[in-house]
Amino acid sequence: MSDYDFPDDLLELERSAWAAIQAGTLTPEQADAVLAAVTAFAEETGADRYKVEMALKKAVRHPEGTA
Repeated sequence: MSDYDFPDDLLELERSAWAAIQAGTLTPEQADAVLAAVTAFAEETGADRYKVEMALKKAVRHPEGTA
């Protein structure tokens, strides 16, 4: 399980970005939106942004490993 309780909107942003990456359609604006949301979440929780980003990617891309 993730050390973070990610809000649904952040999870959905990452899911959408991951789908776009796989489809080859990720835009800079979409990537910036995810980064801004990750940074805001990290600041709100006092967590390291890099660790938050890696945990979020793992939660979305490899959900079987977070349960």
